[in-house]
Amino acid sequence: MANEIEELKKVVASLQKEVSRLSDQEEVRKLQYKYGYYLDKCLYKEVAELYSDHPDTCVEFLGGRYNGKEGVKRLYIGRFAKSFVAGRNGPVHGFLLDHPQIQGIVDVNPEGTRAKGRFRSMMSAGTHESVKDTHPRGLVQWWEGGIYENEYIKEDGVWKIFRLKYFPFWHAAFDKGWSYTKPNYVPFLSTTYPNDPQGPDELCEHPMLWPDTRVVPFHYEHPVTGNPVADDDLRAPHYGQDPSTGAPPLVLSKPKSEA
Repeated sequence: MANEIEELKKVVASLQKEVSRLSDQEEVRKLQYKYGYYLDKCLYKEVAELYSDHPDTCVEFLGGRYNGKEGVKRLYIGRFAKSFVAGRNGPVHGFLLDHPQIQGIVDVNPEGTRAKGRFRSMMSAGTHESVKDTHPRGLVQWWEGGIYENEYIKEDGVWKIFRLKYFPFWHAAFDKGWSYTKPNYVPFLSTTYPNDPQGPDELCEHPMLWPDTRVVPFHYEHPVTGNPVADDDLRAPHYGQDPSTGAPPLVLSKPKSEA
């Protein structure tokens, strides 16, 4: 009887651990989805408050890295709000930015304190004809596709975004599509803060935009073989060319405390 009780205790403990893991996965997935809903409506203050206060918190975007909570605010509440909605918190009439967060894969560490997630975003954006003379973007509409490889952290029992790394994989004008997108459609960030008051704290190595098709590295290993993807297979050489002729494979940054 005692042995049976001990076995039942082990089963209950195992089930509790699995329930916690699944609950954490769902909370992280919901966190990323909520990020997308706030971002859709230019609610940049709400977006910034989703981030951790950890000193290694960052956002990587268009070749720049915004460090710490202050860097996060500089990007969203500073750069984005000023560019898209004249500095307000919330949408402006006739301006569209929709960022569905889809295809999410979340993995939580055994301790239930950190997580990593890979998501895809397919964005439709632009202005309505009626505001072409009052919005600084004029009359414009475009598509965008991107990959997130993010890290999350649980602080005081609450999951927060720790390190958001967004790779805008491609852009396309609405009328011509992706085949005619000019290279560097959106210029990479090139000037750091404070020389650019809304710039990143540092620049990232080897940024990418369409027609560059390198693979954004996966935070997880292959689910059957247990192996990572080979570095050469992350490259994107021209058709028929040796992988070594392509740009270097992308590398996911790590927190300074873990480097």
